[in-house]
Amino acid sequence: MAQKSQPLQTTCCIAGGGPAGMMLGYLLARAGVEVVVLEKHRDFFRDFRGDTIHPSTLELMNRLHLLDELLALPHQQLRQITAHFGGRTVHIADFSRLRTHSKFIAFMPQWDFLNFLERKAKQIPTFHLHMESQATDLIWDAGRVVGVIATTPAGQVEVRADLVVGADGRGSTVRQSAGLEVIDTGAPIDVLWFRLTKHPDDPPQAFGFVGAGQFMVLINRDEYWQCAYVIRKGAFEAKQQAGLDAFRDEIARCVPFLKGRTDEIRQWDQVKLLTVKVDHLRRWHRPGLLCIGDAAQAMSPVGGVGINLAIQDAVATARILAPRLLHHNLRSSDLQRVQTRRQFPARLTQRVQVFLHRHLLEPIFDSPTLIPPPLPMKLAEHCPPLRRLLANLIGVGIRPEYIPPKFPL
Repeated sequence: MAQKSQPLQTTCCIAGGGPAGMMLGYLLARAGVEVVVLEKHRDFFRDFRGDTIHPSTLELMNRLHLLDELLALPHQQLRQITAHFGGRTVHIADFSRLRTHSKFIAFMPQWDFLNFLERKAKQIPTFHLHMESQATDLIWDAGRVVGVIATTPAGQVEVRADLVVGADGRGSTVRQSAGLEVIDTGAPIDVLWFRLTKHPDDPPQAFGFVGAGQFMVLINRDEYWQCAYVIRKGAFEAKQQAGLDAFRDEIARCVPFLKGRTDEIRQWDQVKLLTVKVDHLRRWHRPGLLCIGDAAQAMSPVGGVGINLAIQDAVATARILAPRLLHHNLRSSDLQRVQTRRQFPARLTQRVQVFLHRHLLEPIFDSPTLIPPPLPMKLAEHCPPLRRLLANLIGVGIRPEYIPPKFPL
């Protein structure tokens, strides 16, 4: 029988190496807190992860003196959001007037962003990243979480910590183990995720396309389009039964300039199903435990705001909890402060997403013909102040977080 590994001792154990987990780990380590981050995969490469880094996140990176290095990585810049209704292009949001350092959304593969954070965090002695390591259960003592049990390449390991943070996504093992109540708001959509070659004469950043009963988003990844084809919840099986030829025809009808390259989809394995959830925890914490990011509130991909809200959660958590963790005097009321700070913007954003599901996407799916642009989009097209307002809501968000002047830089 293999010998059980000795327990690891740290101040904060973070389950999940996504945007929330890596940003929180980096910030806490930068403040001098001992941190262990557990990431269940071997690397950060996941093709279906979000690519949008909004001006709010770029502002934080600028404050941390990391922005220039980050933007030296390959990326594309989106300075306005447009939607294509057949042959009509509607301008929805204009980022050029934002009161931020970066007046654009940066499209960068999430694995590049996470690798960047990893390189910076590993320069800090108090940061420890364990890949292929997954928190599978919590360790309790007198009603308080005092660590996690993790599976690793070396076997099962106990990680003891003053604080455990569940940043392990919408299917969070941590929140399930803690028995935290999940409120499911419901999402009527799923997303099919695939790629098609980008040609030199294609639009530089095509973004949203509306067809008859169809909606699709194209993300420019330089040599190819990352395609997000939005479907009704649970409709993927029916599309598979209809066959690849029918699916290829659908794509060409929705985005005509892709016709002629849809044959690149040769098998269904190339099409990944992203099951959309919109939910939130009634309570984000237990003594010794806090959930953030998608583990606390899972966002729809509408607006591409999920990664940025997760990072905002991480910043608020670091700002509020770092002084307590440094002195090992964390209280449950401190965890409640994080929830109080972050649940309002999360809930309001979810309400906006649910509204768009019902009043934009469902009418599109219900119509056998191409619908005209909805009234708010028509108004934005002819009202620059409204386009700027929408850009602020999308790019900066509600109650953006900040790095305090005294935070270690």
